[in-house]
Amino acid sequence: MTTVEPLVSSTIPIDVWSDIACPWCYIGKRKFEAGLAESGLADRVTVTYHSFELAPDTPVDFDGTEVDFLVGHKGMPRDQVGQMLAQVTAIAAEAGLTYDFDALQHTNTLKAHELLHFAKAQGRQLDMAERLFRAYFTEGRHVGRAADLADLAADIGLDRAAALRALTDGTYADAVAADIAQARAYGISGVPFFVIDGRYGLSGAQSPETFADALRTVARERADA
Repeated sequence: MTTVEPLVSSTIPIDVWSDIACPWCYIGKRKFEAGLAESGLADRVTVTYHSFELAPDTPVDFDGTEVDFLVGHKGMPRDQVGQMLAQVTAIAAEAGLTYDFDALQHTNTLKAHELLHFAKAQGRQLDMAERLFRAYFTEGRHVGRAADLADLAADIGLDRAAALRALTDGTYADAVAADIAQARAYGISGVPFFVIDGRYGLSGAQSPETFADALRTVARERADA
């Protein structure tokens, strides 16, 4: 674990930087949830998702498959990309997730991040994050266009018209930019990245046990303070 500057909170804040288009972020989400349950501290934490764009230059309507994108973006041989995606799919399955990279529609995730902030304002950010990840990696839904994103907001009971208006107006664009700036200030260069209690940083899709141990450590330190 790396140390970062503290933030003050009455509960234990868990700040998660992630990108909807990051397969390890969805896996990390599941592993964190398992670790949180194992820690016995689920009723003592507040989880907040923050924006991070892995490929901000990606067009909203990318013309090609996920393999095409990674071949072009990472410069990896096509066969190697296929093997990598197969491995990630298997790891996701171990975490209880179904990935369908053949159906996946690669896109720019800026508006998806804006939707997460909209959902946060309605107290439904965690539900929205789960819906977006599932839509992208499992269902092959488009998560880059405002109308499609508004449909997903409606799926979890949010007001579709209000969501569409916020996305069209860019209501939460500044909030997304602030998240990305905070990530830069923390020195975060990859996601998922978990900041526990504003003091401890965990990078990557760690094991549930690692998350549980970190949470228990923070709880003990708070009790001793």
